Amino acid sequence: MAQSIAAYLHYLSIFVLFALLSVEHIQFKLPLDLSRARSLVITDMAYGICAGVVVVTGAARAMWYAKGPDYYLHNGLFHAKVGLFLLIALLSIVPTLTFIQMRKSLKAGQLPDISPTRGKQVINCIRAQLLLLLCMPLLAVLMARGYGMLGH
Repeated sequence: MAQSIAAYLHYLSIFVLFALLSVEHIQFKLPLDLSRARSLVITDMAYGICAGVVVVTGAARAMWYAKGPDYYLHNGLFHAKVGLFLLIALLSIVPTLTFIQMRKSLKAGQLPDISPTRGKQVINCIRAQLLLLLCMPLLAVLMARGYGMLGH
């Protein structure tokens, strides 16, 4: 039962992660209004929490459930999947820092001042994250079917 719950929470958190990032993509249009700016700050916090849940549930599955740590640690596709997730995390830094910087203005009831250049950087980072997230299920499916085993 614990294995099923861990798998369910892992898949659910991945779906929610993608949904939250899609919401950010839809909401982030310059110029921002107060309502969308506040929503973006909250959405990004939820995105960060959800990413943490993806990592914790994924680690639990790799270490204690599914095929076990030997399988995952010796699978190149698993390493590619982890690397891809790290790249997604790095790409999330630009939007997250932007949204954190917006908090000060929002607390004062003012619209955040985001330059068009920064706006393009944020939207491009969000789009890149969405694209890379779409690659992860392919790696997971191939890995689950035995592809990527190192030294075999």
